[in-house]
Amino acid sequence: MDTLHGMKRTHYCGQLSEANIGQTVTVMGWVDVYRNLGSLIFVDLRDRYGIIQLSFDTDIDSEIFEKAATLRNEFVVAASGEVVKRSAPNPKLPTGTIEIKVSELRILSKAETPPFEIKAETDVKDELRLKYRYLDLRRSPMQKNIEMRHKIAKIARDFYDENGFLEIETPMLTKSTPEGARDYLVPSRVHHGKFYALPQSPQQYKQLLMLAGMDRYFQIVKCFRDEDLRADRQPEFTQIDLEMSFVEIDDVISINEQMIARVFKEALGIEVQTPFLRMPYQEAMERFGSDKPDTRFGLELVNISELVKDCGFGVFSGAIANGGSVRAINVKGGADKLSRKELDSLGEFVKTYRAKGLAWMVREEAGVRSPIAKFFKEEELETIFKKTQAEAGDTLLFVADQDNVVFDALGALRCEVARRLDLIDKNKFNLLWVTEFPLLEYSEEEDRYVAKHHPFTAPMDEDLALLDTEPGKVRAKAYDIILNGCELGGGSIRIFNSELQEKMFEVLGFTKEEAWERFGHLMEAFKYGTPPHGGMAYGLDRFVMLLCGADSIREVIAFPKVQNASDLMMNAPDVVDDKQLKELGIAISRESKE
Repeated sequence: MDTLHGMKRTHYCGQLSEANIGQTVTVMGWVDVYRNLGSLIFVDLRDRYGIIQLSFDTDIDSEIFEKAATLRNEFVVAASGEVVKRSAPNPKLPTGTIEIKVSELRILSKAETPPFEIKAETDVKDELRLKYRYLDLRRSPMQKNIEMRHKIAKIARDFYDENGFLEIETPMLTKSTPEGARDYLVPSRVHHGKFYALPQSPQQYKQLLMLAGMDRYFQIVKCFRDEDLRADRQPEFTQIDLEMSFVEIDDVISINEQMIARVFKEALGIEVQTPFLRMPYQEAMERFGSDKPDTRFGLELVNISELVKDCGFGVFSGAIANGGSVRAINVKGGADKLSRKELDSLGEFVKTYRAKGLAWMVREEAGVRSPIAKFFKEEELETIFKKTQAEAGDTLLFVADQDNVVFDALGALRCEVARRLDLIDKNKFNLLWVTEFPLLEYSEEEDRYVAKHHPFTAPMDEDLALLDTEPGKVRAKAYDIILNGCELGGGSIRIFNSELQEKMFEVLGFTKEEAWERFGHLMEAFKYGTPPHGGMAYGLDRFVMLLCGADSIREVIAFPKVQNASDLMMNAPDVVDDKQLKELGIAISRESKE
């Protein structure tokens, strides 16, 4: 096996062009494609920057030719030679008009046959890709995703630096303050029986930094949540985190719109218009059935409860009598696009969102086609068509239930219909803020109110009095930034006095003692002069995923976990030896081992 032994790379593979013809260059990389034509050998050499063709001719240098004949895919080589014009150009490659006539070849590392082919498009199962992630990362789409991640992080870092934010690191080993997702716990060797928690966010630290007079803070930080995974969740994830002193909602939103606009311009070359649309939470739910509305297409919800509360269809009238609602979406031209089989399929789809079923009507030139039409008077049908703006050929889809079920089901249904009918413009980026969230939501499981965002979010000033009487109606000084139906980030103005913070914990069901035991460090700090402050955090993984057009955040993280939170490449988590456990004062029960 060869070594570099003083050989220096002069160019990257993708950097060469016709301007280099006649020059002697040295490139290094992986064998991407190997072709032996008898007296000629051609090798496509690949590095992060692109591909260049190497040529070997037995008539010119038989010794180098024989060495080249031993090459195989994924060998790592260094090659020097003259850049010449190709006799048969390859228009698919940026370097397709040139090649290197090799005069020196060094084989730096051999490679076994990989478990899957290293090529741009792959149908290899995710489990195999993740087990050999270092090979998967050689594929050009993955390298482009990682480069985009770097670019977005750098743009954000530069922007906040230019605007007076200090990048300050906060601890990874902190206190467990359970209120939300489960913590990852780290046992202390020094303090037996006590545990650190890995941070779910730097929330309390960044608020304390505002108390410390740092004024503007940011960091790009790892966070940890022990929760069930899905396509856009990982047990460890990265946030772009920030906090500002002496600000109100408009101040935080304004500077972050500037940051987002710069990311789009510099990373994608796209100009986005500011200010972004703002939509109150209640409007988002009423129109889109979601607090993360995808506004790239229509299919908005229409409330027809008033029109059908006395109708002969018991499913509709009964839902309204029980305090629920009936809402519809109008699929324009749905008569030709949605077959009976597809309507049945959509009926099964909404059941996964707790709906009891899906009612439908097709408006035709001569009337209406629907299994429920017989329950309605002619004038009732006309008022429904008028309210939903249904014309001949349109299909109406209805869900009747409690509001939360109707919103969940129709919010998901409109997105599913849009996907099936290809109504979504994939090249469109629709940004908007959702504001005025409920401060609290009632948990039937816990029989108490829980924070919609987190317990440090300030209530709207005009709703303060409702904390004592109708806490469920209190709106929060909270805001989420939504991109194409996905939450890109979110934040709020914070509570900044201990009396209101104590009141918030009381509404959440904490005794004063419990609140001080868990959060006393923060409430104590509030006694020493606290500026009004607020901030937000972006999910960097999701941000990159959306800008790359990837299907999962796993595609934009170098070494992600799989659905059960394990690392297939490193075989983590894994057992540790008894000595380590003994030092930590931990004993694993037989049941746990099994």
